[in-house]
Amino acid sequence: MIRISPIRLIGPNNEQIGVTETHDALRMAEEAGLDLVEVVSDSRPPVCKIMDYGKYKYELSKKKQPSSKGNELKEIRLGRSIKIDKHDIAIRSQQARRFLMDGHKVQVIQRFKGREFAHKDLGLDNLRDFFEALEDIAKVEQPPRPFGRQFTMLLAPDKPKVESARRRLEKLAKEEQEAEEERLNAQIAELDARDADEAEDDDDQVEVEAAEQEEQKPEKTKKGKQRDQRASNPVDDEIAELLGE
Repeated sequence: MIRISPIRLIGPNNEQIGVTETHDALRMAEEAGLDLVEVVSDSRPPVCKIMDYGKYKYELSKKKQPSSKGNELKEIRLGRSIKIDKHDIAIRSQQARRFLMDGHKVQVIQRFKGREFAHKDLGLDNLRDFFEALEDIAKVEQPPRPFGRQFTMLLAPDKPKVESARRRLEKLAKEEQEAEEERLNAQIAELDARDADEAEDDDDQVEVEAAEQEEQKPEKTKKGKQRDQRASNPVDDEIAELLGE
């Protein structure tokens, strides 16, 4: 029960309604089918909000729960029998590697089908191969043990090895990035050199065209008139001379 009045009211859609008498705020919450909840009690006036109180309490409880990230138990099954392909074991080990690098434990299950349980050593070989693919980051927390018609093995991340592997991956990623930058710089330099060669060729072409245009210009006569340097007609020249041109 909110005993103080007035209050600073926030609506159900987080809109600021402002300072309101408590009985008016209760009426508004009732009309909306919601509750009036005090969210900040140490201010004057206190801040209250119209909301679903049950949903609010649920969200608060979720926030108070400790995060289980990094502490989950992941399960990986090596097929439905011991006849799993070596390539499939490698794929499952890569899946487990991601879990272990994230800090999770991995329970590996090898099942036996029909009379395969008489050849437990083959199933144990699969589990051994699985661990050997991960021993650079993992440790056996629980060795293979029978449970019904299956064997289970529990692996846990070896923190020092995981950190070392993470540093290797970061170094490798950095080296790949630097190599990619070098390739890009080489490609840029090649493009720049090609552009420079093309620009030089364009300049040479411009000079050639300018020279050709200069050669094609008509020569001026003594009177300042231009005469075409192409082959002339002797009769025309004689007429022009009589006319004083």
